[in-house]
Amino acid sequence: MRASLLSLSVVSLALLLGVCLGPVRPAHAQTTAPPLSSERAPTSPPQDSLVLTLDTAVQAALADNHDLQLAQYDVREANAQVREAWGNLYPSLDLTGSYTRNLEAANPFAGSGAADLTGGNNQTDWLALNERRRQDENPSTSPISFQEFREQQRQSIEEAGVSFGRGGNPFSVANELRTGLQLTQTLYSKQAFASVRGSQQFKDVSRFARNRQVQTTTNEVVTAFYRALLAQERAQVRRQRVSRAQTALQEMTQQVKSGVLPKAQRLSAQVERSNARTQMTEARNAAALARDNLKRVIGLSPSRPVTLKGDLEKKPNDGLQHISMETLSMSRAVDQALENRPDLQRARLNVELRTIRKEASRAEFFPRVEAVANLNYTGRVPDDRTRVQTDNPNSQAPDPFFFREQQRGFFDGDFWNPSLSVGLQFTWKIFNGFQSSSRLQQAEIQRQRAQTQLDQLRQAVTVEVRRAVRDLETARERIQTQETTVRRAKQNYQHVSERVAEGVARPLELREASDQLDQSRLNYLQAIYDYLVARGDLETALGQPLTSTSASSLMTR
Repeated sequence: MRASLLSLSVVSLALLLGVCLGPVRPAHAQTTAPPLSSERAPTSPPQDSLVLTLDTAVQAALADNHDLQLAQYDVREANAQVREAWGNLYPSLDLTGSYTRNLEAANPFAGSGAADLTGGNNQTDWLALNERRRQDENPSTSPISFQEFREQQRQSIEEAGVSFGRGGNPFSVANELRTGLQLTQTLYSKQAFASVRGSQQFKDVSRFARNRQVQTTTNEVVTAFYRALLAQERAQVRRQRVSRAQTALQEMTQQVKSGVLPKAQRLSAQVERSNARTQMTEARNAAALARDNLKRVIGLSPSRPVTLKGDLEKKPNDGLQHISMETLSMSRAVDQALENRPDLQRARLNVELRTIRKEASRAEFFPRVEAVANLNYTGRVPDDRTRVQTDNPNSQAPDPFFFREQQRGFFDGDFWNPSLSVGLQFTWKIFNGFQSSSRLQQAEIQRQRAQTQLDQLRQAVTVEVRRAVRDLETARERIQTQETTVRRAKQNYQHVSERVAEGVARPLELREASDQLDQSRLNYLQAIYDYLVARGDLETALGQPLTSTSASSLMTR
C-alpha cells in the first residue's frame, strides 16, 4: 500500500513538473532539442507606434518632461529678474498728462479790495485822458468827469460791436491741460546695487537647479526604460509558459483517453494552465503599466502607442564592470559628489544669495540720491477765446475809446506755456516703525536656515554616494554570478538534450532543464537591470555622468 502511494506521488509530481516545463513527448519522438525559451520571432511595431530606444527616450524627455520644463521656466524667470534689477539703475522716463474742466471757481481777490489798489474800473485810463487834455492847448479838449468818461467809453464799445459783461470769474479758465515729461537717473542707491547682485545670484541658483533636474530626469528615464524592458521580457516568459502548459494539457488529454493516466492528472494540468494564464495576464498588465510610467516620465501622452527597442540580455559594455571598490573608493566618490553635484552648488549659492539679501535689507538704512529733469507743457484755454484790442494802431497816443474784438484758436500761443526744470532728489528713511530692522532680522534667519540646509544636504549626499557605490559593486558581482549560472544552465540543457536523443533520459528531465535555463536567464536579466539602475543612481549621486549622455548639452546652456 505504501509502495503504491509512493509511486502515485512520484508520478503526480513528475506530471506536475511536466506541465510547468513543457509537453510530454515520447522518448523515441524526441530527436532534436527544442528551441531556447528566449529565442522568438521578431515582431514589427505598428505603423503609428513610436519606437523608443534609450537615447531617443532620454532626448524626448529632455524636450517634453514637465518637471524639466518647469525648471527651465525658473531659469527664464531668473533672467527676467536680472533685467528688472538692472532697470533700477537705468534712467527712467515718465510721461504724464491731465485735463481739467473748471465748472465753477472762486475769485481769489473777492473782498480784498485789490481792484481799488490797482486802479480798477478804468480809473487810471480816465486820469491819463484828463492829463493829456490839460496839456493840450485846444480849448475843446478840456477834462471831463469820470461819469462822462465811462459813458463815452460805453458808447465806443457799442459802436465797435464788442460785448462785455459776459460774467464769470476773470481768474478762472474753463479748460486746463497739463503734459509732463520727467527723466530720473539714480546716482546712489545701495539697495539697487544689492538687488542687482541678488538677481544674478538667483539666476545661478536656478541654473544649477535646472542642471540637477536634468540629471534626475535622465536617471528616471533610464530606470523607467529598463524597467519596461524587464517587464516586457517577463511577459514573454509567461507567454511561453502558457504555450507549454497548453501543449502539455493536449497531450495529457490524449493519454487520459488512452487510459495511460488518470483523470486527476488532466485536472491538474488544467489548473496549471489557468494559473499560467493568470500569471501571463498579470505580467502583460505589468508591462503595460511600465510603458505608461515611461511615457509619463518622458512627457508623452498616455494614449500614445510606443514600442521599446532594446535588449537587456545584451551585456552592457561601458567599462564599469571592472570598477572595484579600490578604483572607485568611498572617499573619492564622496569628494567628487561634493564638488560636482549641482544641487550642492545650488545650496552654496543659496547661502550667498541670502547673504546678499541681508545686505539689501541693511541698505534700507542708507539714503537714495536721484537726478531729476522735468519738461512740462501747460495749456489754459478758455471757452471764450475772444480778445479785445484797445490800442489803435493808427493813433500815436493811446485812445481809451478804441475797442476791437479778435478771435483766437484753441492752440493759440497765448494759452500754452512750456516749463523746464532740473534738480536733485534726496530720500532717506529716518524711521519707519522698525520695519527695516525687522526685515534685516528675517534676512539673517533665512541665511542661517540656508546654511543649515546646506549642511544637511552635504550629509545626505555622502550617505547617498556610499549607498550607490555599494549597490553598484553588489550588482556587478550578481552579474558575474548569473553569467556563470546561465552558462551552466546552457551546458546542462545541451547535455540533457543529447541524452534524450539517445533515449537515456526522459523528456521530463529536458523540460526541467529548459525551465531552469529560462529562470536563470530571467535572473540574469534582473541582475543586468539592477546593475544598470545602480549605475544610473551612482551617476546621479556623483552629479557627473560616468558614460556619455545627451543631457550634457542642455546643462551647459
